[in-house]
Amino acid sequence: MTLSTQKSKMLFERALRVIPGGVNSPVRAFKTVGGDPLFIERGEGAYLWDVDGNRYLDCCGSWGPLILGHSPSEVVAALSERIENGTTFGAPTEIEIELAEMVTRFMPTIQKLRLVSSGTEAVMSALRLARAATNRSKIVKFEGGYHGHSDHLLSKAGSGLASLGIPNSAGVPAAITADTITLPYNDVQTVEALFRADGNSIAAVIVEPIAGNMGCVPPKPDFLPALRQLTERTHSLLIFDEVITGFRVGTGGAQALYHVSADLTTLGKILGGGLPIGAYGGRADLMDLIAPSGPVYQAGTLSGNPLAVAAGIATLKVLSDPKVYERLERMGNQLEAGLTAAAERAETPVQVNRMGSMFSLFFTNRAVTDYSSAKRSNTAEFARFHRKMLEKGVYLPPSQFETAFLSAAMTNSDMVHIIEAAESSFQFIARKE
Repeated sequence: MTLSTQKSKMLFERALRVIPGGVNSPVRAFKTVGGDPLFIERGEGAYLWDVDGNRYLDCCGSWGPLILGHSPSEVVAALSERIENGTTFGAPTEIEIELAEMVTRFMPTIQKLRLVSSGTEAVMSALRLARAATNRSKIVKFEGGYHGHSDHLLSKAGSGLASLGIPNSAGVPAAITADTITLPYNDVQTVEALFRADGNSIAAVIVEPIAGNMGCVPPKPDFLPALRQLTERTHSLLIFDEVITGFRVGTGGAQALYHVSADLTTLGKILGGGLPIGAYGGRADLMDLIAPSGPVYQAGTLSGNPLAVAAGIATLKVLSDPKVYERLERMGNQLEAGLTAAAERAETPVQVNRMGSMFSLFFTNRAVTDYSSAKRSNTAEFARFHRKMLEKGVYLPPSQFETAFLSAAMTNSDMVHIIEAAESSFQFIARKE
């Protein structure tokens, strides 16, 4: 079956005349999976509808925020009530405190936090704070780890850069990234060697505790504990970028899952319940360095926007019931087992990486544990798979290097739908059609 997407094609042609590349975020352009992007008209529960009327089971979830699915009644009610009182004030509101209190209860390593408007802004601010707190300049990140598009982190980043084959962004002077050290993810020995040689000049190590921008790649058992031990020994800071994993793998994030505490944590996505938001937080002594309490300046007109805060509170209230995560884990197990078995029946080499409601498929017969192994997977086969899945009504992120997501709006029968669609797509690939 070939999808009828004439209206999407017309809209894309129109967008190209006024928007760079026709999209407002690069991976949306479908360049690495072929064809033109689909323009979405609406979402409800677990499903999306494009402007041509095609319906898809949504495994992208707006790249992670929609853990409850589209337009959950609790969030819609909170927004409807809030919007009547105004959309933004540029002044404090009581609900900002309520959201901050919820986060500090769920994540005890966050004693204080500052709300911002995006994950990029959260990470940029956390790194500035780390440099000020340590009086050091060097930052360690990991290949394939994407921490937003601030200049000093666009070196061997994953996500959209990996999808488009861009190793480093143009327009970033070499001097800006001179103090950014990039190491292989999940490689403890390399990190240890760096710290032996230069640990006392490192301000912070920033890491996605579960990599989500080279596809879903969980940490090896010794990786996060080693980062914690090395940073403590050298009085560097450990920053967990939990923009994706925060409230996705549990209310305590990945640090609660792996029992490793971060000095600073960045959040976004689910925190805003589908609206733009970000936050960074951590130990009180560190956060008290932020202006107006201290000398580290950071500000934002829409920080703590009441609509995003209200949506976030409504979402976190639902997620406070552990049964939500228990059900997501059951569906994730069902999906992982089903996809693995389907690939075996189709005699197609596929690795299924999953952590909770995050999952990725890599077309390779080798385990994917870092950026290098992710890049060795067959991206051309993923592109063919993506197109076939669309034809069968399953909307996956249009990139090999982006994590797919399940939502609480999905059902066991939706897992069966994904598995059956995948098996047919695997067989299509195996036939080399």
